Amino acid sequence: MPIAIVGMLDEREPALRRIKEQIELRGHRALLLDISVGNGAIIPSLEADVSCAELAELGERHLEDAKNKPATAIMARGLRTKIAALHENGQLEGIIAITGMTGALISLDAMEELPFGMPKLLISGTTAQPVHASQFANYFAVKDITVMNTVVDTVGMNALVRALAVNGANAICGMVEGGRQSLQGAATSIAITEFGFCDRGAHYIRDILEKDYDLVSFHATGLGDKALLDLVPQGIFGALIDLVPGAFTEHLLGGNRGIAGPDRLSVASALPIPYIFCPGGFDIISCGPIGRKNGNDPLWTSRKLAERKLYLQDAHRVQARMSPEETEYVAVAAAGKLNQYQHRARVKAVIPLKGFSSISIEGGPLHDPAADRIFGLTIKKHLHPEIEVVEVDSDINSPEFARAAANALLRALRQQSATGGTAQHG
Repeated sequence: MPIAIVGMLDEREPALRRIKEQIELRGHRALLLDISVGNGAIIPSLEADVSCAELAELGERHLEDAKNKPATAIMARGLRTKIAALHENGQLEGIIAITGMTGALISLDAMEELPFGMPKLLISGTTAQPVHASQFANYFAVKDITVMNTVVDTVGMNALVRALAVNGANAICGMVEGGRQSLQGAATSIAITEFGFCDRGAHYIRDILEKDYDLVSFHATGLGDKALLDLVPQGIFGALIDLVPGAFTEHLLGGNRGIAGPDRLSVASALPIPYIFCPGGFDIISCGPIGRKNGNDPLWTSRKLAERKLYLQDAHRVQARMSPEETEYVAVAAAGKLNQYQHRARVKAVIPLKGFSSISIEGGPLHDPAADRIFGLTIKKHLHPEIEVVEVDSDINSPEFARAAANALLRALRQQSATGGTAQHG
């Protein structure tokens, strides 16, 4: 199986040639894909295995309204389609790209198509530019893409570009030679979400379960939630303990973690795996930096956050307490999402009665037991009877709550086994 090499021959032929030679020197087959869109000055002498014309034609066939799309969009779709087909047919061992900004975005669109564990390497200096950080984060948040920062531009050939090309080729070859690491293990993999205000609770849960299961943590600060949405449907995990699904509330109300979107609580709705719902983060709105407070920021003004209890970790991280009305609203919405799960008997809602985070417990800066009580009453009222609700007379970071969550998971796994469900392994 080949290693795919991606780049624009009309801009970076010398570097692409050097990568190809080095990969072949190490005994691998190289498959060169040219993503030129006509902006370069080089008339290449190196012949691509898959030409830019072939990729453009492929893009036009698979891109809706292609005639009105720019050449870069057509090329990106063509490369994505080609790489996906190679992988699906078992004809790909890894992918390496050496690019500028345009090539990086075209290549990343294709790399995004490949599963976790498939070697992916991007050689580019563009991803280090702060102005484009959020754009590139959409890719790096959900895919295990390795980036080699070039520092210099990779046009032409000189000692620095040669070193980058050789190092990059050796890196992708090393990953391939190391063998695809199997995501199948002896123990079932359990996904768990957490963040700083619930990390103690997550620690206690891991302590209880890690002897028999592989616990895989997702940092539920927005980007980690997007990674969860990408990985869970791939069937890697045998269950999900959603300790901190608070990104869902911030999608509804506004907040920095809301980028995961409306499907955050539906992440496992079509899967046969157990889903343990906990309301971690269903008490706060992340609204930093603090400079937004006095800047007519839409979130701060529409929600009147300046009038609420606030917790300032630092100038960049600010948490505002959700109001009782907002708490009721998100409880109804959460119940609606959970009721849509296809295997509701495997869904368990574990509710801590004394705080949904470390900053909302008694004595904490955002303590509001009345709002917490509204959440519990509301979600119980609206959840389908098949969904078990477990109330714990403690806070989310306590050993008592961890035991309740772990026991709920074990009950769900037993129910899955009794009804013929198959535990998936990571």
